[in-house]
Formats: sequence, structure tokens, C-alpha cells
Amino acid sequence: MARRGLHAVIVGATSWGCTLAITAVRAGNTATVLCRGEAEAAELRERRELRRLLPGVPLPPELEFTADPSGVRPDLVVWATPAQRLRENARRLLPQLSQPPQTGAVHASAAKGLEQGSLLRMSEVLEQELTVAAVDAPVAALSGPNLAREIAQGLPAATVAASADVEARATLRDLFNSPGFRVYTNDDIIGVELGGALKNVIAIAVGIAVALESGDNARAALITRGLAEIARLGAALGANASTLAGLAGMGDLLATAMSPQSRNRALGERIGGGMTPAQAQAATANVAEGVETTRAARRLAENVGVSMPISELVARVLFERLPPREAAPLLMARAPLDEL
Repeated sequence: MARRGLHAVIVGATSWGCTLAITAVRAGNTATVLCRGEAEAAELRERRELRRLLPGVPLPPELEFTADPSGVRPDLVVWATPAQRLRENARRLLPQLSQPPQTGAVHASAAKGLEQGSLLRMSEVLEQELTVAAVDAPVAALSGPNLAREIAQGLPAATVAASADVEARATLRDLFNSPGFRVYTNDDIIGVELGGALKNVIAIAVGIAVALESGDNARAALITRGLAEIARLGAALGANASTLAGLAGMGDLLATAMSPQSRNRALGERIGGGMTPAQAQAATANVAEGVETTRAARRLAENVGVSMPISELVARVLFERLPPREAAPLLMARAPLDEL
């Protein structure tokens, strides 16, 4: 039976952070959104709308907003900050969130990316920072085909709560599961996090193809072969192939690559339309995690000897000034291989 009456701290007043807070309330739980400063918290309390990122979506009156985590006693802490800022936020906030020590509170990542430098998944970053803060807590991840605006508007969706700890994934499920948001559980946190991170790279490639009017056949090929290279890297890093064929793999890839709402596909479209990568990133208020994930995925693939030709060409477009129109012919000119 699902637990209700849980209280969560959602770290980050991002579009996804506020969406998750809304979802927790719909599931019969309570949530406090931890903001960057008191000015941001006061604005959200007063306006009940995240105007910059989720205009027109009301924030429930039950939601709390604060910049001071010291007095909050959560059952879960859900980290919804950009991936490349997760460590600095965890290092700054964990000493306050853990006074007195909140042993047993689940810490879950809702960020989709790989940390530059370390190449770690987000749950691994959390594990390291929890150890530094001397906090003994289980770690989990939430990932799936989850476009924030649709979920915030109440449209049906599904996701995956992943952890090696059975109670942690059940608690994360119970925080969010509701008639409009179905939460599955999975013990393969490696596969769930890799699927969520790496699909953004393929979505950039699909966005470029859309801008270049390459056609539906080309987009279908990019998505399918993109999943194949995600699965190859996942297998080399210990992921379960079934996970990457599920919601956190194929499901997330389809949503991100097919939807005009996807920030990573939109970034690819802007680049394919003639913007430089820097111009394309500056044109949006949202963070497109796929850019830094592309850099990390390239290094990971090199480290374990896995071929990822689509991701490699995305990296060349993003970081080596390869013109987008030259990328597709390079893919098509590769030697034909057995599909499997």
C-alpha cells in the first residue's frame, strides 16, 4: 500500500523542480521548494506561478517556498538542479539539510546528465557528497519521458523511480504516484540514469535533422541507432538492456527527440538552422543538458572502447565547428554493418 503524508524538499525552483512539487501535492503529499534566495521564494509565494519557465501554470496553495533549508525535516530530498551544478548545491546545502542528521531520508536525483571531469552519474555525485557531509542516506533517481509542462498541466505521464535500495525506490514512488502520473520502480539505477542523460545527445542530432529537413526516415533511423549506441555504452557500464528498452531508455528518447517542447531537440534545430552552439544555448532560459552530456559521453565511450558514431558527430558539431550539413553524409558513408 502506498504511503501518503510524505514531505519532500525539492531543491531547485526550476521548471522540473516546480513540476515535481506540484506532482507530489497531487499524490496527497506535501512539498517545500528550496529556492536560490529569499527574493525568488517570496515571488513564488506571492504570484503562485513560475512565470519565466512555466507561465500560466498555477502553483498549488499547499506548496511552500523557502531559501532556508535548516528548519525543514523531509522524508525525501529531491535534487532538481542542473546536472553541472548538483555537486556545488549539495555541498552547500547538505550541512543545513542534515542538522540534526536526517539519517534515513532518501536523496533522489531528478537531474539528467553526467558530471564533467568525474564523468559520474548524478546519484554517484550525491553519494560522494553525502559521505563528505557524514550523512547516512539511501540514494535514488527519477527519470522517464517527462516533459515538464505537460505534467504540470495534468496530462498523463509515467516515470521510473530507481535505486538499489528497495525502500528508497518505494518511498520515491509513493511521493509522486497518482492517477495522472504513474511511477514504476527499477533496481537498475545505472541504466535509468544513463538513459535519461544520453537521450539528450541523440535529441540534439534529431533537432539538427529536423532543421535540415532530412525527413521522417532519417529521424527514425537516428532515434533507433541512437538507442543502439546508448545501449552499447550502458552494457559496458553495467546497465540492464531491458531498462534501456523501457520508459527510462526508449520512452525518454522518443519523448525528447519527437517533441517540439524538448529543449535539447530545440537546441539542435537552432544549430541546424544556422546558429552557433553558443548562440543556440543563449537563445533559451532553460538549460539544455545534452551539450555537456555530449562531452562526457564522448570521453566515457573512449574510456571503455564503445563506438558511438552519432554522439561523436554531435560532439564535432558542438565543439569542433563541423557544419551540420556535413554530419549526415559522414554517417551515411560509414561501412555497412550487421544491425545486431
